[in-house]
Amino acid sequence: QVQLVESGGGLVQPGGSLRLSCVASGFTFSRYAMSWYRQAPGKERELVARITSPGGNTNYADSVKGRFTISRDNAKNTVYLQMNSLKPEDTAVYYCYVSFGSWGQGTQVTVSS
Repeated sequence: QVQLVESGGGLVQPGGSLRLSCVASGFTFSRYAMSWYRQAPGKERELVARITSPGGNTNYADSVKGRFTISRDNAKNTVYLQMNSLKPEDTAVYYCYVSFGSWGQGTQVTVSS
């Protein structure tokens, strides 16, 4: 069955960095676009970044452009989200998503001093 397992979340100070990972199984990873979404308390889930395959074309939410980078390693069935210059408003649960409609369980990111 399809599994998406996120890791790498945690507590970080404003201006800090984190790298999220999502390991996929149960499907041919290299054939599908992958995305990261996030959901803050009381808010709707929103798209953060997306990467296609093949080609590796990327797009980002305006709020994270220039700070976050999505990448993938098809040999490892893994998609990453490098998050730099983190802000308190980046605090949310971050979810991995595959384009045919499956979600990971999420990983909490908290940006606070």
